[in-house]
Amino acid sequence: MVSGFPSGGGDGRSTPGGFGTVVNNNPQPTYRSQSPGIFLDQTGNRFSGGKRTLADFQAAQQQQAAVNAFLLRSVKPRTFQNLQSPTIGLTSVNDMGLFGGSSQTQHQTDLVGIRMGYGSSIEPVQNLNRVEDSKNMLSSSLRELEKQLLEDDDESDAQGGGDDVSTITHSNSDWLHRVLTPVLSSSPSSASSPSTTCSRQTVMEIAAAVAEGKTEIAAELLACVSPTPNQKTNSEERLVNFMVTALRLRINPAEKESRAPPSPATATELYGKEHLISTQLLYELSPCFKLSFMAANLAILDAAGDNHDGGGVLMHVVDFEIGDGGQYVNLLHALSTRRSGDDKPLVVKITAVTNHGGERRLKAVGDRLSQLGDRLGVSLRFKVVASLRLGDISRESLGCGPDEPLAVNLAFKLYRVPDESVCMENPRDALLRRVKGLEPRVVTLVEQEMNSNTAPFLGRVSEACACYGALLDSVESSVASSNLDRAKVEEGIGRKLINAVACEGIDRIERCEVFGKWRMRMSMAGFELMPVSEKIAESMKSRLGNGNIVHSGFTVKEDDGGVCFGWMGRTLAVASAWR
Repeated sequence: MVSGFPSGGGDGRSTPGGFGTVVNNNPQPTYRSQSPGIFLDQTGNRFSGGKRTLADFQAAQQQQAAVNAFLLRSVKPRTFQNLQSPTIGLTSVNDMGLFGGSSQTQHQTDLVGIRMGYGSSIEPVQNLNRVEDSKNMLSSSLRELEKQLLEDDDESDAQGGGDDVSTITHSNSDWLHRVLTPVLSSSPSSASSPSTTCSRQTVMEIAAAVAEGKTEIAAELLACVSPTPNQKTNSEERLVNFMVTALRLRINPAEKESRAPPSPATATELYGKEHLISTQLLYELSPCFKLSFMAANLAILDAAGDNHDGGGVLMHVVDFEIGDGGQYVNLLHALSTRRSGDDKPLVVKITAVTNHGGERRLKAVGDRLSQLGDRLGVSLRFKVVASLRLGDISRESLGCGPDEPLAVNLAFKLYRVPDESVCMENPRDALLRRVKGLEPRVVTLVEQEMNSNTAPFLGRVSEACACYGALLDSVESSVASSNLDRAKVEEGIGRKLINAVACEGIDRIERCEVFGKWRMRMSMAGFELMPVSEKIAESMKSRLGNGNIVHSGFTVKEDDGGVCFGWMGRTLAVASAWR
């Protein structure tokens, strides 16, 4: 660029009025301006020799000031290409002289002109005063340009200025807000026309904004993402779609009431018939959950022993969340193999406890199990106990005789019982103390391995992504897409995820904990862990390896007294036994 200042020649000749010979070993290439008549010098004041007058120098200063003023108006960025990585390159910042003030070297100052598209901005001058004047003028211009690039004029005026360096030391959400504001304000249709496909990383950025209370930023980010059509999604895309829905309901609670049918985040939906069906299908289709029920059955059979002479009750099982009774189909088959040579059937009692209705459905479950028991030579006595208050739980109210061996099954029950984080009464620990008072031979516990109860919101979102992402991936890998039940299972997983992320307090129905926390709760209630025998762990491994329909990604291992069932290194469920 022609700057209006006298320049030394590139052939090593002495510049008149200068300081000797100026050698230009690395001549700068000529940069053509994209705006002729603005960046190019129109005065033609380029001298081949001699000194310039004071008027010439003042005219050059005025022209340079006009160029700088134009840059302040036109260079300021208003759009950003990458919303997912709102960072600023420190190399570029240093090159542009944001921290150097008036002491920048000629090479760094030249880079400013090159990066802005108008070539080198300083050439050798004839005396030291002119050099210093030029540097001071350029440094002042760069400081103004820096403020324009890093901070919005309106924000600076409102806050009375500020330290320029602080703009890159704020939290990520502050920088993200400054990046997104000009984009959304300059593009009125961006909120109504999402164009960015969301990813798990974007989900965590939105969740971070929600966790910091910056709901406006979260809403702006959500407005910029679009869900993938359901018919084209894979397990990862379904996870992200569920997460986006959960976060939208989180920052817009009014949507829960406006949705029809009921929002998947409401308690009514999670206690509904459709969700119950999808949950039972998940237990049947996922080897992790199906095998965890079998592990609980083996612990019950071990506690029952072989003492079944005299026609007495072999075992009385009390179940607080029996579902459709699928767990006991396997138990009855296992009991049938224990029959002695005589024709006397084994006697087993099962009591189903419910506090949220469904007595008719549970009686139908009992009828089916009784019919199966008759075919297998096992006499099943099934009973339903409804609307039993926590303080009324006793052996008598459950119909358990004084000498009957008792087993209590808490498979996938406790994570739906509120604890101290929801109400002062702490029904979760109160139920465990009541169960301990029944003096059972064994208490079986099966729970999903996930820290979503009292974890901070951002940690809960991360846990939900990891756990439900692995669960969706396992279902996709092990259940054929032609299976109509797969869609129901995935919808049920979505309801679980949405409720865990979007809701708080009593509205958050499912509050999962990791096995370490369950160990603490059980110990405080007076229970002692019964380490799962090696025989049970090996039996589960052999069942997992039988046949070709089980994906190799499923794993079974014994860990700290429990049997862990997982997918691709992520534990999804843990079965344990207590006394």
